[in-house]
Amino acid sequence: MAQVNKTGPSRRRPKEPKAFYEKPADVTTSSDIIKEARSSLRTVRTKRPFTPLEDKRTLFSGSVPRSPNDRPPSAFSLGARHFDGSDSRPSSGTRLTPLEHMPSQSISPVSPSSSAEYVPHLAKPPKPPPLDSTRATSGKRRMHTKLKSALSQDGLAVQILPQPLERQLSNPLPSPTHQELLQRRVHSGPKERTKPPSEDGMPRVKSADSVPVHREKSRVSSSTSARAESGYVSDRVSSGSRSGGSSREEETPEEALYWNTKVSPVLEGMVPEHIGKVPEAEEERLCAACSALYDVLEEGSMFGRACKRRRTALRSIFKLTDVSNPRVQLQAARLMMALGVNGSNLNTLSKLILKVSKDNNNDLLFMEHNIMDLIVALMSDLDFKTQSHELLVYLVGSVRFLTQNHYKVLERFVQLGTIEHVMRIMKSVNEANSHGGKLAKGSAGIMLQLIATMRNFVDHKDHYALFISHEAIPEICRSMDLYPSDSETMMHIARIFSKLTLNHECCTVLGEYPTAFQSILALLSRYQDQSYTVVRLSFALGNLTAKNDDFRYCLFNAENAMEVILNVLRHHFVKSLQKSKSDSAEPAKSPDGDVEYENSASLVEDVLIKLIRVIANLSINQDIGPLIASNENCVDQLMQILEYKDIRTSEELVLNTVITINNLSFYDVIGSCIVERQAEISRLVLKLLMNDNMEAMIEASRVFGNLSRTVEVRDFLTSKKVDEMMVTLLDAGNMEIVYTACGVLINMMADEHRRPVLKKEGGIKKLTDVLVDFGRSDWQLASMVCKMLWNYSENITNSVECFGEQEAGNLIDKLADFLDEDTAMEAPEGVDWDPETMDFMRSNWRTEFCPVAAQLLNRVEQHQADLVPIGGEAP
Repeated sequence: MAQVNKTGPSRRRPKEPKAFYEKPADVTTSSDIIKEARSSLRTVRTKRPFTPLEDKRTLFSGSVPRSPNDRPPSAFSLGARHFDGSDSRPSSGTRLTPLEHMPSQSISPVSPSSSAEYVPHLAKPPKPPPLDSTRATSGKRRMHTKLKSALSQDGLAVQILPQPLERQLSNPLPSPTHQELLQRRVHSGPKERTKPPSEDGMPRVKSADSVPVHREKSRVSSSTSARAESGYVSDRVSSGSRSGGSSREEETPEEALYWNTKVSPVLEGMVPEHIGKVPEAEEERLCAACSALYDVLEEGSMFGRACKRRRTALRSIFKLTDVSNPRVQLQAARLMMALGVNGSNLNTLSKLILKVSKDNNNDLLFMEHNIMDLIVALMSDLDFKTQSHELLVYLVGSVRFLTQNHYKVLERFVQLGTIEHVMRIMKSVNEANSHGGKLAKGSAGIMLQLIATMRNFVDHKDHYALFISHEAIPEICRSMDLYPSDSETMMHIARIFSKLTLNHECCTVLGEYPTAFQSILALLSRYQDQSYTVVRLSFALGNLTAKNDDFRYCLFNAENAMEVILNVLRHHFVKSLQKSKSDSAEPAKSPDGDVEYENSASLVEDVLIKLIRVIANLSINQDIGPLIASNENCVDQLMQILEYKDIRTSEELVLNTVITINNLSFYDVIGSCIVERQAEISRLVLKLLMNDNMEAMIEASRVFGNLSRTVEVRDFLTSKKVDEMMVTLLDAGNMEIVYTACGVLINMMADEHRRPVLKKEGGIKKLTDVLVDFGRSDWQLASMVCKMLWNYSENITNSVECFGEQEAGNLIDKLADFLDEDTAMEAPEGVDWDPETMDFMRSNWRTEFCPVAAQLLNRVEQHQADLVPIGGEAP
């Protein structure tokens, strides 16, 4: 289809001489406002596609194959063992500098008599099954060497026993755990190594919270020594130590006192008695303990990294995750966020939040305390370039789940500024992929969660303003261009557009995005089998082209626009015929597994409704309409719909199709397929007049109002007695039905041999009644009555013979009354016009009614010359 520009008129058929009452095409009056609402060219209204609530919460539907990089596991086990109790690795990933320790003594054999030296009891490592004696011996030697190396690196003065003595040890102690090795490494020093072993043969080592800290190159002050001897030393490495320094931050006496008197008692009460599901009383006890701990930490300004014994608190908090009660898990998550966990613990925390948010019964639990505030604060620090994609998927996915069903939760997230953070993350993800080539690792999975979350925010009462103020629409369009192959993400984008385009300002922003129309057409072509996506994109295109003529040009001029629209229309029309023939009515499901419509046939038919609406809207444009009317493929598909679809079962589809044909029939241009096939179209439309559906009768009458411009169609209508039917419809109480009937009768009265039927069927009296009943409230309809009577009386010789004696008198009286401004401007009974409406009605009366009514009155009076007026002389 060639591009259309705002240029001169199309090639139109030569026009016959106009009647006196037809104004030039370039003259615009205030009455055009009414004409626009009632014009033959009309947009089509339709309902927004139904979007159900999702009853199952999943990060990924499974309908789109994804690599592990884009899809972290949605199902996982979670408990205290999945948290790192040390939480010592900084979020930057910087390696910790090894702590200084005394060099170990040289390794030498020990004789059995050397009882003064400490000899650790080592458990024998499991021996692999030897294949031969040589390999068995070498395996033992290698294992022995590994143990010796591990213990030497731990900073302990270790002496390896000779193998004969080692075999004599009957009760070996278990090998030290990683945590024990870490503690020995951190707290090993000259004092501990010189102390004699305890009764069980183990060295006397103080607990982590009671070991004094030894500073390099400086002597410990007296206050520090006092705190060390009292056991009040922080277990948290200072920022200097994390960055490679060797010093450790210490507690003040006040901090140590606060910890021991306020925090420690609460921590002792946080120990769960059971794991898994706990009784309600136990749940209340643990939640109360968590709230108490939060309060005392807040009171002592110990949130974040300010808590010097942060690891000790976190170890106790992590144990609460073994309790499966969601309220307890959320309280534990609240404390973790307040203490600022990072690294792998932050990832595990996001899994915990996601796990609780998967159940919609837990939504309101997030409203308790300040849990949502902490989640949003955590999101404010996230960025695609610095955080793992797994963390972003889980945390944003949690917000997505929580904003799905409960409006209170959604409202709270909006108040906390969540949209701003979601859009910031979205921009960072799009920016990482803006250079083309392969998508960044994990970006597709993250984008799905971001777009789905924004889809939920569309349900907020202020969503239009929110999306515009945060510039969300251009960024979503950018995502549409970057991830067209992700059908799940595109489906959510289609949902967003179908809702946003109901607003004029949002329509403007979307339509002005450079690639919006071309990208939407590309998605229609790519996903034409996915009706749940196509129906929403088609609805959005219909909204964009409903009132904006510039957007009609943009869509029509996009590459292969009509070809794509008609291909998708043909695909779904064939699909609907197949489904209507089958007896099955299986539910149509979207990717998330929700039933979208009553059955799959209705979903497919809804696609047809939305696509035909787009064509109808495009045809309103005076440059585009003639080209569509000349498109044989388009006209053929519209006629097939009328042929195979029944108004009783597919009302909206049939009505929209008739409206589209009516719009196209307006253009009487050379090459118009509507004109060439008007006989077939008349036959298809006629059956709608024989129906008891009032809307169908109105739309069919409008089509005949255009098609009856040709003699061929008028002959067909006369043969089917449509002219008599139109006269009968003049008695209808519906103003629009009367208006359309007048439109057909005006053309029918152009042929002299069809005029007698009007008088025969009592049409003159009915037209006079229409003038009385609707004249004052609709001067355009009153004008059409006068035009019809003007055409009817073209060859008048005597008014009485032409109209009837009583009818002619009544007509003269009513025309004279309505040509008087004071009488005409009297508001109908029960109607109160404000000054602005009064001015509009007066303007419409002068431009629409008066010119033709005055001419008609003059004609009727002139042909009553043989009647002598009472009480006066003949003129």
